[in-house]
Amino acid sequence: MAFPSFRSRLRAFKTMRGDPPDAGFLADLEYLENRDLDLSVRLGAMLAFNALLITIGTHPVSASPGAPLSLDAATHPALTLASLAALLPVVVSCVLILKALLEGEEFESEGLANGDALRQRLLAAFVHSIDIQARNLTHAIRLTMAGGFLTALVWTAILIGKMT
Repeated sequence: MAFPSFRSRLRAFKTMRGDPPDAGFLADLEYLENRDLDLSVRLGAMLAFNALLITIGTHPVSASPGAPLSLDAATHPALTLASLAALLPVVVSCVLILKALLEGEEFESEGLANGDALRQRLLAAFVHSIDIQARNLTHAIRLTMAGGFLTALVWTAILIGKMT
């Protein structure tokens, strides 16, 4: 896939700027920008939380011997693998978050010389990118919860094994 040039979008922007937009368009654009900023903050927070969850989830494998949650891979291979497998949903969640953060407001401006048509196409692209970001965030949250739950189950199994 060829990387699209920014020149065509710049030409479209100049065409839109040449014909002053009405107040309704500016209000719509401001609303979408606020929604996009809100999603970006939430996505960033989820990515940071996932990084923390991955760090915590690897604790049984990386803890020093004798620690309450430490695992020796040679003597506890099933729990070691389960501990690492519990992190897979969180890793997939991180991938979804990164995809959402990289989603752009790309729109095709070829063949449109009218400022209103370009504005409509711009808003449609903006709404589409927000929909994709929101969908990815929803899936990422669910996967993070699943990974956290699985990690807690493995930790419980480790502690029960050490207590008995």
